Amino acid sequence: MHNGNLNQWHHDHTFDQDRRKPGESRTLIVIAITASMMVVEIFAGIHFGSMALLADGLHMASHAVALGITAFAYVYARRHARSRKFSFGTGKVNALGGFTGAVLLAIFALSMGFESIARLLDPVEIAFNQAIAVAFLGLLVNGASVLILGVDDHIHDHHHSPEHSQEHSDDQHHHHDHNLKSAYLHVLADALTSLLAIVALLSAKYFGWVWMDPIMGIVGAVLVARWSYGLMRTTASVLLDRQAPEKVQNIIREAVEQDGDSRVTDLHVWSIGPGIYSAQIALVAHNPAAPEEYKGRIPKSTGLVHITIETHLCEPEQKAA
Repeated sequence: MHNGNLNQWHHDHTFDQDRRKPGESRTLIVIAITASMMVVEIFAGIHFGSMALLADGLHMASHAVALGITAFAYVYARRHARSRKFSFGTGKVNALGGFTGAVLLAIFALSMGFESIARLLDPVEIAFNQAIAVAFLGLLVNGASVLILGVDDHIHDHHHSPEHSQEHSDDQHHHHDHNLKSAYLHVLADALTSLLAIVALLSAKYFGWVWMDPIMGIVGAVLVARWSYGLMRTTASVLLDRQAPEKVQNIIREAVEQDGDSRVTDLHVWSIGPGIYSAQIALVAHNPAAPEEYKGRIPKSTGLVHITIETHLCEPEQKAA
């Protein structure tokens, strides 16, 4: 067969990863805002002696780097989407960016916790009025960043118990841009630390509760660590080719077996990018249909973009057995 006749059987493996995602532009805007505000908060935290404010500024500095990784992941995935070095395109770069962001969130949480404990044991004098003013400014900036990145479904995981979170993640993680979720959690952590800093500073100023400043730092560290764990777990499942949710597997199995003759003997379904899956299906039948017919039975709603069908003939002696 001439090579030219094979062209109709070739198919693209970019799966729209070469398109610029909305999250990329939003992330770049937030990076600029975050980098500007971090300079102000770090300077103010050191100058006015507020650990909560300094922690907020240091988080902004750290998160500016993390957001930079997010932006890099977007650009890299887009520019290398057509590279033959990637079997199923660059969709998993999105999950890798999210996982990296989750690891950085965990490191930031540990650092924030240790610094807060040290400040709890060795308090310093705080210039309350100046520190409170800068904390309010930081909250406004962080709040704007949260709105820019979007609040639709990026925070599902930590609004539920760990058990429900895992179940929800199994059903919905294919709808998430994990890279964008990482960026969202970083700016959300910044907004949280700004809010806690305000509470701590007001409590210390009006009630003399100086210990509230480092305590709020510890509270923030615990919450950020929890968010980090949720995102790390979700993205790791993608990177390790965890099986798709049971619901998706059942839909595929029922679609393939709808003729009453075919039976699925082996099924592998895994995520290869945000909202898309690849599947390898082995089946046995007395009268196997063409692979394309089986593929046509599977609903588009499953998100399958790459399907491999392996058919086996059920021999008479096997049928008798």
